[in-house]
Amino acid sequence: MTTLLIKNAYIVTMDNAQREIPEGCLFIRDGFIEQVGQIADLPTTADEVLDLKGHVVLPGLVNTHHHFYQTLTRAVPAAQDANLFNWLKTLYPIWARLNPDDIFMSTQTALAELALSGCTTASDHLYLFPNGSKLDDEIAAALEVGVRLQASRGSMSLGESKGGLPPDSVVDTEENILKDSQRLIEKYHDAKPGAMTQVVLAPCSPFSVTSDLMKQSAKLARQYGVHLHTHLAETEDEEKFCMQMFGHRPVGYMQQVDWVGEDVWFAHAVWVNDEEIQVFAKHNCGVAHCPTSNMRLASGIAPIKEYRQAGVNVGLGVDGSASNDGSHLLAEVRNAMLVSRVKEGLTGYSLSNDPNRKLMTAREALHLGTRGGAAVLGRKDIGSLESGKCADFFAINLNKLGYAGMHDPVAAVVFGQSFNADYTVVGGKFVVKEGQLVTVDQGKLIEKHNKAAKRLLAG
Repeated sequence: MTTLLIKNAYIVTMDNAQREIPEGCLFIRDGFIEQVGQIADLPTTADEVLDLKGHVVLPGLVNTHHHFYQTLTRAVPAAQDANLFNWLKTLYPIWARLNPDDIFMSTQTALAELALSGCTTASDHLYLFPNGSKLDDEIAAALEVGVRLQASRGSMSLGESKGGLPPDSVVDTEENILKDSQRLIEKYHDAKPGAMTQVVLAPCSPFSVTSDLMKQSAKLARQYGVHLHTHLAETEDEEKFCMQMFGHRPVGYMQQVDWVGEDVWFAHAVWVNDEEIQVFAKHNCGVAHCPTSNMRLASGIAPIKEYRQAGVNVGLGVDGSASNDGSHLLAEVRNAMLVSRVKEGLTGYSLSNDPNRKLMTAREALHLGTRGGAAVLGRKDIGSLESGKCADFFAINLNKLGYAGMHDPVAAVVFGQSFNADYTVVGGKFVVKEGQLVTVDQGKLIEKHNKAAKRLLAG
């Protein structure tokens, strides 16, 4: 048995009571939180004791949507100023050159970035497997980094020759997709509390898979009790595509293919109407909000306030590193708050006109990044700092120039510059310590990663 005591920190629990404990402590045993409170109420000794005076400690951030492999194609010149469909058409041929080593390295790069930003659980959506690549490559890489992984077995089966968007060179047969999906669930999925790896089935999008694959994936996922994930209603172009191809708007199409339920979450979900928001609420579907990517690709602003008012679970995602160009989840918390306020301004926000109308607060944005993300992924073992939950947290030293003059330690980490975490802990084990990665060699990783990125672009 191993124990860890964190003391003298400003602890933000994000539990039901929304406790904030100045000079608070966490006592951890074998990867789970045993006690949270003041030092007088907790054991004073442990295998390791860490005094975090001057730090704010928050639950580990939960990333609900990413494409790790895209760290290899950031800021590609031809894709810098494109909308989603043109961006995809530019990058698909480059991604077709990926190999297993690229998947492994890009996973470690993305997870290292995420860990440095306070992320302890990440969902990745890998939907193309060229040149012998497998989801296994990603899972192996994540286990070395030490961040929890929701490994989404993505897929594309509807190539250009059949009316889809991706080139035929990056699609697979539905028989192979379903067979591999079953293999991965049986080999890797861990449903127990504290799981480091869980498998998700994730056909890529309405414009890259057939209706039959959507239905068969849903059937297989429910047979094994795993979650379902896909892109949905990201752009107006997708809305037009779905009407022409399937005779339904995107959300209506999901209903037709049995893709509504508490085991389903959608990435983006920007272009929805009030009736469709109620569909999500009625069926407990979740949403991965990706504000930076939506801004980068000019996709729009998701109706997060309306989702939350309807009772829809909303988490945050940095999205692919070629449509965000970074993997800083705390920065995503900040952007979620700010873009929500932009949307309010565009609709005529004024307290004088409606005193009950409120702007998204820093704490509400942090909720999206912690408990909101945990709820979207269907994980009850993460998202808050309370007894029985996983010992997943991050700490930031507030004695930094960018925090000078801040009067609220919690709001400081959202309103202020998005610094890296000084400590990131997953299951009681350090992934980041004193601002440095401890599970991977950052310098060697950058060197190998840049070499692979240059090879991909060279062709």
